[in-house]
Amino acid sequence: MEEKITFNLNGKPVSVMADPTESLLWVIRDKCGLTGTKFGCGMGFCGSCTVLIDNEPVRSCSMTVGEAKGKKIVTIEGLAKNGKLHPLQKAFVENDALQCGFCTPGMIMNATGLLMKNPSPTTLQIKEGMEDNLCRCGAHVRIIDAVHAAAKEMKGGKK
Repeated sequence: MEEKITFNLNGKPVSVMADPTESLLWVIRDKCGLTGTKFGCGMGFCGSCTVLIDNEPVRSCSMTVGEAKGKKIVTIEGLAKNGKLHPLQKAFVENDALQCGFCTPGMIMNATGLLMKNPSPTTLQIKEGMEDNLCRCGAHVRIIDAVHAAAKEMKGGKK
């Protein structure tokens, strides 16, 4: 049975009518119209559906919208501010850290959570932090380079 569920989405309060057991992924995509969050495996393994919930990377396909009630959710669409790409979005483009682009939103959201916890990660820490996000195109080295570049820029250094 549907009920009104309220949460903060990309900095704005949102209320949706949804069955609380419905996947957060499908509520974000179908009821909120934000399609940057991708459906990959549907089991929480690939990471394509990663969003930030209260600043933690979470697989939105494995979380119900009822569990998201009252939480702060950020999707890939919520990273850019005033038409300016987030440093991670920019670094992924500049480092050619995407090919087909399907995994990219989840990669960027996971990397955002990583840099929130550790603004100066080593290469090993990036590899460990990103290992559960799958890229079928093989852009892994460029993804690591992009995370390093974004970390540097976010700390005020040159890109």
